[in-house]
Amino acid sequence: MAHVIAAALPARKERSQVVKARGYWGNVWQRLRYDYVTLFCLALIIAIVLLAIFAPLVAPMDPYKSNMAHRLRPIGAPGHLLGTDEQGRDMLSRMIFGGCVSLTMGILPVALATVIGGLLGVVAGYFAGGVNMAIMRTMDVFFAFPSVLLAVAISGSLGGGIGNQLITLTVILIPPLCRVAETATSQVRSMDFVDAARSTDASTPSILLTHVLINILSPVLVYASTLVSVSIILASGLSFLGLGVSPPTPDWGLMLSTLRESIYVQPLVSAVPGIAILITSIAFNLVSDGLRQAMDVRA
Repeated sequence: MAHVIAAALPARKERSQVVKARGYWGNVWQRLRYDYVTLFCLALIIAIVLLAIFAPLVAPMDPYKSNMAHRLRPIGAPGHLLGTDEQGRDMLSRMIFGGCVSLTMGILPVALATVIGGLLGVVAGYFAGGVNMAIMRTMDVFFAFPSVLLAVAISGSLGGGIGNQLITLTVILIPPLCRVAETATSQVRSMDFVDAARSTDASTPSILLTHVLINILSPVLVYASTLVSVSIILASGLSFLGLGVSPPTPDWGLMLSTLRESIYVQPLVSAVPGIAILITSIAFNLVSDGLRQAMDVRA
């Protein structure tokens, strides 16, 4: 028995050394590789993104070409895998091109809001005092309104169009990201390694970039990934209300709006854009949830 224990101890030591040698991101990947739900959703998102990027090559037909003689064809109709819309345009082609607009309105506002909100949160959390008060009380003004109503109000004031929709969504997403960054920075600011950096007369920009930003990047990015699905749904809702992209641009929310009057004629065709929004949002939510668990060092 003593020989068995003695032989097992070096093996355990070697395994612990391998785990340590992987580093933080190596351990994150080690957790993700066995999370099959997250990997499946990630593969689904990658497939949707690739379809959107290569839409001109993948789409079987011109998404803008209408044919009133073939309007509202059912799913599986000859030459139209997902049927046709109220103007006889191929639904599959419009869904592929619409994915480009919907994904852009889901990812780009989150990326911009992460940069702007993250920087504001870092400044507010690190300097505290009056700077924190001014920034965070401004963010609280936006939190006083429901995000949907605020998005409708801003978009209604600016008008329709992709550019104005991008501005609206970015403004809506900055406050929550700023709050997450400010909370994480406030925790990191009081840690010993930051105090040690101050004692060496390191400059404030150097401390923020080298010590603070790196340590708050994980929670901010994880939270930002959860907002992609929110951004997609908000963008689709604005387009559904006529405050987003303008016809005839393919967009899942706009397609859902124009097809709602045809729901009693072709209910399955009318539901296709909504199903795409639902699947994409759930996929992003599950990926963000898996990423959060994998990046949680306490788990």
